[in-house]
Amino acid sequence: MKDYLISMFIDNELDLDEKIDFVQTVHNEQAFKNEAIDLLEQEKLLHAEIVHTTPLTSIPVETEPTKRVFLPWLRPAVLFSAGIALGIALLLIQLRSIPSPTPITVASTEIPYRFVIYRPEAKQAAIIGTFTRWQTVAMKPIGNSGYWSLTLTLPEGEYQYSYLVEEGKQITDPTVSERVQDDFGGENSLITIKV
Repeated sequence: MKDYLISMFIDNELDLDEKIDFVQTVHNEQAFKNEAIDLLEQEKLLHAEIVHTTPLTSIPVETEPTKRVFLPWLRPAVLFSAGIALGIALLLIQLRSIPSPTPITVASTEIPYRFVIYRPEAKQAAIIGTFTRWQTVAMKPIGNSGYWSLTLTLPEGEYQYSYLVEEGKQITDPTVSERVQDDFGGENSLITIKV
């Protein structure tokens, strides 16, 4: 058998029978004519062989009985396990991203300060000052001792204040020597709180 096809050298618009008729009609040299016709017949045979000798094949069908039986049962378990694994992975990522705890130091920025005044004749006493925004804050009597007391928690700073005793009489703190004049012609005690 030849390893080339003669039909490749004849007009491709013709089918093989037409090419045989063409060669028989137009060619005068008998040897070339016979060989050309043999080659065309061989090619025709090859075409026929290809078409009619298709081997029967069987494609193996993959049956996965275990997969079909267990897949519906396994799917929720697999999804649940995957969810748990994903949750653990996210938790580990979160834990790694949390900075290690550092002790928090809370600076004490306020200290308690006790105001005391002795007024045994007073029926009530109060304090006003910059720390109360000049609002009146009542003081409590210490039993029947004549002392009045109030403890306030104050941040560091300088404060002006006065006591208010009966009938709204404003007096400075007799235990504090520093005083400042106010805008109304009076004076207030002046203290400095240091934390």
